[in-house]
Amino acid sequence: MRLSNDAQQPERLQGLPPLVHACTRILVLGSFPSVKSLQSQQYYAHPQNHFWRIMRALWPDAPWPADGDYAKRCQGLLAQGVGVWDVYAHCEREGSLDSAIRHAQLNDFPGLLGRCPQLRGILHNGGESFRHAKAVEKALLSAGLAERVTLHRLPSTSPANASWTFEQKLSAWQAVMNTHGMMA
Repeated sequence: MRLSNDAQQPERLQGLPPLVHACTRILVLGSFPSVKSLQSQQYYAHPQNHFWRIMRALWPDAPWPADGDYAKRCQGLLAQGVGVWDVYAHCEREGSLDSAIRHAQLNDFPGLLGRCPQLRGILHNGGESFRHAKAVEKALLSAGLAERVTLHRLPSTSPANASWTFEQKLSAWQAVMNTHGMMA
């Protein structure tokens, strides 16, 4: 954990901005970026995280860059109507495990919803994210969107979720995307 200048108070880690646009129909909510993701300023930057591999498997005909160019991957994801964000805006954490998150502050869900008028589903990427489904649901209710936006809990794409194989994760993600008409 990084320490602030006075070396007594841990520095609060800042999450990443939302990756969304007006055509976002599905929002994937993680918990908080890993150390590698924060260093790279990229969602799901850890090479063993299955997120990008799952997205490529869901939409194999999308223009995914062969060189792993992050900006192009984000463009490809947004073109499919999928956005990404995290439940936490700030927290203290040593390492990358969700179990190490302390003093977390939730992101501004009501502020984001106005940026996604076509939103139909929110996919919680793992249990830590899903722990805050009630806060997300409350934001949806206050925005008048609860009738048309469905919340889902999916298995985490994190390498820490070793009890699920890639194929099991892909199948679960595929089933939810199918319910929202996101698959060809």
